Amino acid sequence: MPKLSDTMTEGTVAAWHKKVGEKVKTGEVLAEIETDKATMEFESFQDGVLLHIGVEKGKTAAVDSILAILGKEGEDISSLLKGDVVAAPVKEVAAPSPAPAAAQVAATSIATSPAVAEPVISGNGRVKASPLAKKIAEEKGIDIGRVTGSGDGGRIVRRDIETFTPAASNAAATVVPAFLPSGVERYSEESVSQMRKTIARRLAESKFTAPHFYLTMEIDMDNAMAARKAINEAGDVKISFNDMVVKASAMALRKHPKVNSSWRGDTIRYNEHVHIGVAVAVEEGLLVPVVRFANEKGLSQIGAEVKSYAEKAKSKKLQPSDWEGNTFTISNLGMFGIDEFTAIINPPDACILAVGGIKAIPVVKNGAVVPGNVMKVTLSCDHRVVDGASGAAFLQTLKSYLENPVMMLV
Repeated sequence: MPKLSDTMTEGTVAAWHKKVGEKVKTGEVLAEIETDKATMEFESFQDGVLLHIGVEKGKTAAVDSILAILGKEGEDISSLLKGDVVAAPVKEVAAPSPAPAAAQVAATSIATSPAVAEPVISGNGRVKASPLAKKIAEEKGIDIGRVTGSGDGGRIVRRDIETFTPAASNAAATVVPAFLPSGVERYSEESVSQMRKTIARRLAESKFTAPHFYLTMEIDMDNAMAARKAINEAGDVKISFNDMVVKASAMALRKHPKVNSSWRGDTIRYNEHVHIGVAVAVEEGLLVPVVRFANEKGLSQIGAEVKSYAEKAKSKKLQPSDWEGNTFTISNLGMFGIDEFTAIINPPDACILAVGGIKAIPVVKNGAVVPGNVMKVTLSCDHRVVDGASGAAFLQTLKSYLENPVMMLV
C-alpha cells in the first residue's frame, strides 16, 4: 500500500483494474486507491503477472502492507505471504459473463423493456468506469451515472459511452421510486472515508491540544465593494471579496510574523514566507489548497489560482504538493449567508481567519447614522504562540488594507 500523501496512514481500494493471473505492463493502472485527500490511480512500476491481491475492493489496509504481488507466471510467493495479516489465498478469479453491448441495451429497452438497468455503483458511491470512459463522457457532456456498463462486473467502458443514446437516460429518469409509508423509522449508514477520518483526527488534535482563543472585528467594506466593482468593470479580470481577503491577509502577515508562525514543541517557527491555505468545501469534507507567496501575487493571480484549486478539489484532482506547506489559513462562509463563526486551527498553523458575509446595516459616520456594509472576521489563535495583543494588531492591519484597498496595490 503506497503512501500517497504526507498524512496518509491507510488506504482503501476503490477499484481493481486487473485480475489475478492477468499480465501487467509498466505504467498501466493497477488499482484506484482512496486516500485521506482524494482517490488516485496507482500505476504499476514493473512488468509481470498479477499473482496475488492482498486488499480486496472496498477494504482498507495500512500503508506498507501488501497491496498486490507481481512476478513471473507460476512463481512461488508463499514466503512473501507468511505473517501478512491481510493476505488471502492465491486463486484465479473467474471473469463474469459479459453484459450485452450498450447499443443493444439502448435498442431493446425502448421496444421491450419498461426501464433501463441502473449503472453499477461501487461500495464507496462511485460509478464503476474506466478512466478513458470518464474522460470521453466529460468531453461529450454525458452524465456517466445514466450509462449502463457492459464491462466486467457492469464496469462502464469506452464503447458504452460511444454508443450511449439520450433515450436511455430519459427512461432511467422516469423510474418512479418505491412508496414508503409515513411513520416508519429508517436510517442509512456509510463507511467513513479516508478524507473524513483524517479531518476528524487532525481537527480533534488541534482543538484539544492547542489552547484556542478568538478575536472578532467588524470591517467597513464600502471602499472594498467600490474597488472590486471598478476592477471587474475595467477589463476581463474578475476578482472576488475572498481574493481581496487573501491578499490583505498576506500583506498583514508580512508585518506580523508572530501570527505567521507555528508551534513545534520545543521551538516556535516564525515563517518569513507567506503561504495561505484557502479552505474549499467538497462532498466528503474540507480540502485546503495553498496559495504560495500570496503577498507577492496580484489580486488577479490570486483569483485565478483559487478558482483553479477549487475546481481541482471538487473533481479530486488535487495533488499532495497543492495542499502542503500552509503557514496561515482562511475559511470563508460568507457566500453561504453566515454572518460570523469561529474556525478550528488548521495544523501546523498558529492561526486561522474565519470570514463572514457582508451585511448592509446602519452605521455611524461623522456623527450621522448612514447605510453601511460591514463584514465580520474572527481570528482563532493558538495561545501557545500568539497573544491577544499580537492577534489584535494583525486584525487592525488587515482592517486598514480592506477599508483602504488602494494600499494593496502599492
